[in-house]
Amino acid sequence: MKLQPDRIEGVNAVSGLIPGAVSINGVVHRRSIVVPWQGEVIEWNVGRFEELTPDHFRTVADLSPELVIFGSGDRLRFPAPALMRPLIERRIGLETMDIGAACRTYNVLVSEGRRAAVALLLGT
Repeated sequence: MKLQPDRIEGVNAVSGLIPGAVSINGVVHRRSIVVPWQGEVIEWNVGRFEELTPDHFRTVADLSPELVIFGSGDRLRFPAPALMRPLIERRIGLETMDIGAACRTYNVLVSEGRRAAVALLLGT
């Protein structure tokens, strides 16, 4: 499914989503990633929801977004508050969604000029 018709110059956008993979600015990723509003896409070293640790969310917090969208995979799963502590301590908002909703919401936010990041748990 194509999600973004045109690339906004200098902003990362989700350009497509298929089962088990996501395309960011036309580049296909099959492993979990963090996509900041600008800059390089970061490989997120987590394969399954049950493997998440506070360090995974610290990686996202270190980008200093104003909001993080967490794509929990094909179904909606909420991380425990203890895992989100690095975001909470920095007063960074977190919204959890299935991966499709996360990608669509992220695109809307960055198209509005928001400093958002999307953390996508792929392959689960």
